[in-house]
Amino acid sequence: MRDSRVRVAVTGMGVRTPAGACPKELWNALLAGRSTARTITSFGTEGLGVGFACQIGDLDTSAYLTPKQASRLDRVAQLALCAATDALADAGARDGEGPPRTPPHRRAVVTGTGFGGRTTDETVMLTGRHPERGNPGPLHVPMIMHNSAAAAIGIHHRIQGPSLSVETACASGSHAIGEAARLLRDGSADLVIAGGAEACVTPTVLLAFHRCQALSLRNDEPERASRPFDRARDGFVLAEGAAFLVLENLEHALRRDARIHAELTGYASTSDAHHLTAPPPHGEGAARCMRAALADARLAPDEIAYVNAHGTGTPLNDVAEAQAISQVFGPARVPVTSIKGVTGHAIAAAGAIEAVAAVLSMNERAIPPTANLDHLDPRCDVDVVRRVRPMPPGPVMSNSFGFGGHNATLIFSPY
Repeated sequence: MRDSRVRVAVTGMGVRTPAGACPKELWNALLAGRSTARTITSFGTEGLGVGFACQIGDLDTSAYLTPKQASRLDRVAQLALCAATDALADAGARDGEGPPRTPPHRRAVVTGTGFGGRTTDETVMLTGRHPERGNPGPLHVPMIMHNSAAAAIGIHHRIQGPSLSVETACASGSHAIGEAARLLRDGSADLVIAGGAEACVTPTVLLAFHRCQALSLRNDEPERASRPFDRARDGFVLAEGAAFLVLENLEHALRRDARIHAELTGYASTSDAHHLTAPPPHGEGAARCMRAALADARLAPDEIAYVNAHGTGTPLNDVAEAQAISQVFGPARVPVTSIKGVTGHAIAAAGAIEAVAAVLSMNERAIPPTANLDHLDPRCDVDVVRRVRPMPPGPVMSNSFGFGGHNATLIFSPY
């Protein structure tokens, strides 16, 4: 029986991360296993419990926005617009327009964010002249809205098709990419720019994550703090960033002779329905998500060449995810890496950054190491990669799991 389902091509990639401002820079940092965690200098951290994060240094938006345009966007939308514009350029866009042969009404955008315009909101509400109500300006609302990044990208690139924002905590970026694929499969668009962005390294967010005991407390050695799957891990390292993919109907991409990085062949979304912050025992919801993605891709577990794990470095997440991977693939049967030892945890942007890393791994035929892994937690019966390892050709899986029990799995295959 002929498969009539629309095939989804990845034709563009763009990133803004602490580990690099383009995919090549990100890839080199991942291969080197260089942590980007540093002491925070952008605001005072006294009394916050944690004084380090993975931040982007000088964000220069001058090649993308005029000073006036930049002043009307929160940092999260600025990061998103830069990464999305680079992804569109990688896909063949010119002069702010979409790639050739893609009418504006056949373009779409799907963004993921967890905190929206948090920098603007905190700056205004905590430092405003008026106690208990801050001093919001006339653009405060559109700057803090969670759809602000989608709106900015749509306006800047004249996207007149569907424009959506997904909010599923740390799974948002992966969900945005997966839901973009659904728009292509159901014929709602020919091209979708999809990904995640987060700019939440702020005093309140840092303190809040610290108080829920999610963050590493290694203030004296921040570069060693993010330790996915290591038995000495003590929490994640907060990060910021953005990453976007350009997804297209494969036939549309071939008609315009586009370069194809990969095909997005599998996507699944499940819910734990268990707890606000903790995964269920043995990672049952994550296992269901991986199996559903494999079914969507019409692949068997032994066809997956590599799993890019969510791997936050928190005590509960890593054990639950490792158990879920073992359920699906068998104990230590598939190579696994978490890149958060390098990038930190960029919340809603994490899954999108990791999607780019997964595609890069597939095309470079190499699996980057899991930084800071000295001693594998014996409860994690998975083959966690510690040094750069050659990867055989084949599909790759990328997992994202968010507070509230939101799970997303993506599968990319060679074209």
